[in-house]
Amino acid sequence: MTVETIAVGPGGTRDAEVLRFRDMHSGYVFHIATPQAHPDLWRRYLHGALRVYRHFGVDHALEYDSVVDGHSTSLFFTAVDPAGAVLAGLRAQGPYGVADEVHALGAWAGRPGADQLRTVVAERIPEGIVEVKAVWVAREAEHRTALAAAVSRCVVHAARLLDARFGFVTTATRNIGLYRSSGGYVADRIPSVPYPDDRYRTVPLWWDIRTYRSLATKLQSSLIALERAALDAWLSPHGRALSSRPGSGGLAQP
Repeated sequence: MTVETIAVGPGGTRDAEVLRFRDMHSGYVFHIATPQAHPDLWRRYLHGALRVYRHFGVDHALEYDSVVDGHSTSLFFTAVDPAGAVLAGLRAQGPYGVADEVHALGAWAGRPGADQLRTVVAERIPEGIVEVKAVWVAREAEHRTALAAAVSRCVVHAARLLDARFGFVTTATRNIGLYRSSGGYVADRIPSVPYPDDRYRTVPLWWDIRTYRSLATKLQSSLIALERAALDAWLSPHGRALSSRPGSGGLAQP
């Protein structure tokens, strides 16, 4: 397992280092960056997300016009094939300062479970919550199952890199098994909601950076450890990490 860095920048006017690691099972290279550091990759990630969300008729849930400027995104991850095509990705918001910043609360507003979810969020805010949004995998991607598993591991990496204890995702119930494989668990006593529409039953899932290994499969836990070691190997000699959006605190130093 290795981590590579590359110099990127729009028109050569602003270079920035971008973290990369290769998923051993799918073979794709994951790039970790901020929208400001790598705007071209950010646009390609969003275009891929929009294409997938439109295919399922839920592009409104992406809130493209609100997120396209990148200001609400602290980090984003993309899976890139040897030809340079972006075939999967996700973006991370946070760490949050107050409960009202958590985007997912809106899906439960006025519905059963809203108060319980807000209480759980408020309890965990002091130790850091990173919310992962706009997760997608291209339908045409080779080794799609392995790629989806790698994407689920990125929730753990996002929380850790942003110095938060908790990762947070809302997802359709059909995806629970995938996220559980990387150590996610469904929030207790919070009913599912029909979001983005009545075709889906959406639930909140959490990852605790301190305990996820006890819930993850042996394979996923091992791969997370390898990827974490590779990321640490890059971060340590640099003495710093990628810059994040203003006010986010940046990526955590190891």
